[in-house]
Order: sequence, then C-alpha cells, then structure tokens
Amino acid sequence: MPQQGLVTSGVVVERNFAILPPEGIPESTLPAWRDTGARILAAPAMGADFAMYLLDVKAGGGTQHALESDVECFFYCIEGEATLTLAAGAQPVRAGGYAYLAPGSAVTLASRSGTRLIWLKKVYEPLSGVAPRDVIGNESAIPGEPFMEVAELLLKKLLPDEAGFDMAMNIFTFPPGYSLPTTETHVMEHGLFFLQGAGDYYLGDAWREVQTGDFIWMGPYCPQGFLATGSQPARYIYYKNVNRDVEL
Repeated sequence: MPQQGLVTSGVVVERNFAILPPEGIPESTLPAWRDTGARILAAPAMGADFAMYLLDVKAGGGTQHALESDVECFFYCIEGEATLTLAAGAQPVRAGGYAYLAPGSAVTLASRSGTRLIWLKKVYEPLSGVAPRDVIGNESAIPGEPFMEVAELLLKKLLPDEAGFDMAMNIFTFPPGYSLPTTETHVMEHGLFFLQGAGDYYLGDAWREVQTGDFIWMGPYCPQGFLATGSQPARYIYYKNVNRDVEL
C-alpha cells in the first residue's frame, strides 16, 4: 500500500550537532567489507573530524584490509560474535567486546553469526615520544566509575588514559530520572550511539527526545546535557578527542 500522509521524524541536523534516528539512515556497502550492510552515522561531510558506522555483518562476512598509516580505528560489538585477528593472534569478540587498532594495523574480522558493530575511524594526531597500541577487551570486565561524585552515574572508560591515545571511548549508564550534573560546553566533539533506554538530550538550546538506536553528533562547543527517562537505565557509548592541544 502506498504511504499516505505526512511522515514525521526525530531527525535534527544543525551546524554543530545532529540527531539521526536509525529508520532514516539508508543501508549502503563499503568496498573493503563483504556481506555487510553499512550505515554511515558521521563523516566529515557532516562537519565531524571522524567517521562512525553501524555495521550489520552476516555470518561469514567481514573484512580483511590494512588501515592507512595515519588512521586508527575502534570496534564495539553490540550483538553477535566475530573473530578479530590482530598482530597477537585471533581473538573472539562478543556482545560488549571492543578493540582499538593503532594506525596502520591490519584489520581481519570474520562474523561467526549475524554481528552488529559500531566502527569508528579517524586520522591519528601524533605526539612526540608516545604512540598508541592495540587494545582488546570487554566492557563487562571494566568497573564503572562514579561521575562527578554521583554514585549512581557510572562511566566505563574502555581505552587507557595515556598520552599515546588521542581518543576516548566511554560507556555511560544513567538510572531513570538521573541527569548530567551540568550543561557541558567544551572543545571536544562526540559521536554517541544509544545502546539502551531513552531520555531527553539538551543540544544547542532545546531538549529533544532520544532512544535506543539513535545516533548523536556533537561538534565543538555545542551545549549539551542529558536526562534519563523511561523504566530502564539509559546506556550509550560515545567517542571524544582527548590528550591533545588545540591546533592553531
């Protein structure tokens, strides 16, 4: 039956932030990935200094390619199971699993079942005397830290807080009714994917409803805040650029 009437959406795209609900992002293919549906969540065309993807990899699908010498990447497994082969050997990646690959690393990933992944890549910002290293783990092994001394707000830091890393990937959990203690405004940008729950996100100058599966890009100096709503904890994974001075 043909669609009739107005079609509404929660999508918002502004100069320094965007909200992209999943139903509005068409699936595409990527040259280096086989049997994989890719949804491009963020890219320089939006204004972001990174690229972020939602990948649905069929059983037997995956990739085998080398990152460019100045490009780093990060994987997070939302559901399913895959095998990720790094310099140290093959590692299983299951729901909650993640991996950081240093610039120039070889990427070999094979899905064992239908696997849904977040994939982020960006140009690495070098710093004299230090360098990053490959990291693999699972969020279940990382204890949550109270955020700004609020015991109920739990922050999991997935990557080492070391000068060699120019990016952070964190998972934030909010019980229903809890919010960020302040309205933040900072130079770092974010790529945020909602893993669970719902809430109201303050972006720019207005509150907007968000829920599981939504993606948010926040550019530098975008005012931002969050309130968890609904009956279950709100959880999201987000990127931010860290450990580097402002480039003049």
